[in-house]
Amino acid sequence: MSQTLTRTDKLTHTSPLNGYLTHAGEPPSITVNIKQDPLTVTLDGAAIFVSAVFLITGIYVLQPPVVALLVGFTTIVVFIHNDYQNYLNLGPGGTPATFAGYIRINWLKLWACRDPFNPLPADPDVQPAAGILRKKPLPYRCGLRPKVVGIAPQRQVNQFGSLECYLALRRILENHGRKFPEEVGVGTSCFEKHGLGLFSRYPFNKTCQGEICHVHNSDYSMHMNLHPDDVKEVIEKGWGERHPLTSQCLLKMPVPKMFTMVYAPRSMDELQVVCQIIEAAGYWVSGKEMKLDMTADN
Repeated sequence: MSQTLTRTDKLTHTSPLNGYLTHAGEPPSITVNIKQDPLTVTLDGAAIFVSAVFLITGIYVLQPPVVALLVGFTTIVVFIHNDYQNYLNLGPGGTPATFAGYIRINWLKLWACRDPFNPLPADPDVQPAAGILRKKPLPYRCGLRPKVVGIAPQRQVNQFGSLECYLALRRILENHGRKFPEEVGVGTSCFEKHGLGLFSRYPFNKTCQGEICHVHNSDYSMHMNLHPDDVKEVIEKGWGERHPLTSQCLLKMPVPKMFTMVYAPRSMDELQVVCQIIEAAGYWVSGKEMKLDMTADN
């Protein structure tokens, strides 16, 4: 993962735990570090001397191909160690934070979508036949897109959302679940196995246990399932991008092809737009229009 980065982006901030917000107050917080380090090697004078002695001695004692093999092997080990640490630094996600999980992600990376800003081609057989955002198009998101890395987990490494917006979004989703318990529910994300998710009790389009969306408690970004028309609208207006595993290939992917990342809201105005996108996700998964109450706060 780190080979795609050109700089180090780092943020340390407090982030609520996965548990639901309580009426007694906000949940406890944890310190989250989202950090991606480029591969760099710095040698001081002593290290340069030792390396030179090792290479000269190796050339005289061993065959040159053996020395080249040892140098290449060392380089590969250093690269894999740095890449694995960057994978762990993204925090918990749908793939275990183990070396086996890292290997699995790198296998899936071979089949990943190369251009996350290129929407999938239109599907004439999809139902509902059209997206819902066409009724009220999204405004353009201000500024450049955030830098996004990883597959599972997939996270922003800059332009993090505000804690205020994150907590407000959690309250909105939880209140929606309490207000319409016969239609939706809230719980731990089925895709991520972490973070708060919103679920349709009677999904029209199949997702992981009817999951509509989930919010990450590290960078405050989201993943959600959207109608292809609405995915295109979200991408073109700068609010998100396709998940890397939505590529069209023969390999069965662990996420639906409409799985979309939506960037973390940085202000209450952006939160309103994000809620509009979540309503569109609810429309795609449940087959019915959904309206979130942004005034709900208790």
